[in-house]
Amino acid sequence: MTVSPVILLGGQRCGTTALAYAMNLAYHDAGGHFTVNGKLPYLLHRWLGGQDLADRHLRTDEILHALDRRPPDGAGVEDWRTRVEQSLRAAARDVAEGTAGDDPVALARQILTDVQGELRHWGDKYNEYLLHLPWFGRVLPEARYVMLVRHPVEAARSMLRWKGDRPYVPLTEEAALAKWTAWNGHWLDFATLVPAERRLVVEYHALCRGEETERLSRFTGLDLAPYLAGLKPRSPAADTGVELPQDTASVWETLRVSAAPHPS
Repeated sequence: MTVSPVILLGGQRCGTTALAYAMNLAYHDAGGHFTVNGKLPYLLHRWLGGQDLADRHLRTDEILHALDRRPPDGAGVEDWRTRVEQSLRAAARDVAEGTAGDDPVALARQILTDVQGELRHWGDKYNEYLLHLPWFGRVLPEARYVMLVRHPVEAARSMLRWKGDRPYVPLTEEAALAKWTAWNGHWLDFATLVPAERRLVVEYHALCRGEETERLSRFTGLDLAPYLAGLKPRSPAADTGVELPQDTASVWETLRVSAAPHPS
C-alpha cells in the first residue's frame, strides 16, 4: 500500500452508500479500488482473535460465507473478492502451521495489506465500522477517515422507511434516534485520537450541493468532481427547529460544528 487507505464512515441512512459508489468509480478509474460495503475488516475483528491463533484455526469459511451472503459491490469488486480469498487461504495455512504469530491485530493488518497489494489508492465503506473504531486505530494506524453526517431526524425517518430483510431496523422514531446517537457518538469518542489531517467530517446536504467536493478531492488526492456531480438528496432537509432528545442534540451539534469548513 503506497497511500494510506480512506475509510468512509457514517450511520445508517446517512448517504454513505451513494458517496461510496462515487468514490468507487473515482478510485477504479485511477487504478485503485474503493469497496462498497466491503466489511472485511469488520469480519476480521469478529472472527480473528487470540484464541483462534492459539487453536491454529482461522475462521476462513465463516468470513467468506459472510462476504457472499451480502456481497460487497462496486467496479472491480470481483478482482477484490478473488484477492480476499487468496489472502485468507494463505493466512489460514500459516495459522494452521503455527507460523502466523500470536497477534491477531498484526495478522489482520497483513491480510488487509495483501488484499490491496500495490494499489496506490484504496478505501472501504461499511456502516458498522463505526462500532469498531478503536480496533481500526490499531490495525490501520495510518488510515484516513471521512465521516458523513446527516441530521438525526432525517436519518431516523429514513430508517423507518427502509425496506427489505433488515431485522435490525428500529420500529419507532424514538428508537431510531437513539441508534443514530449511539453510532455517531462512537465517532466523537474516536476522533480525538485521530490527527486533524487524517479526518474529515462532511455534512450530507452540503455534499449534495457540491460544497464539499474540493475538500474531499484534496483529502483523497483524487479529482472527485465528475463523480460527485450527480449526488442529490432523496428527501427534503429536516426542520432544524425540531426538538431532539438532549443526548442526540448534543451529538448533532458537535458533528455539525466539526463539519463546518475551517479556514486553511
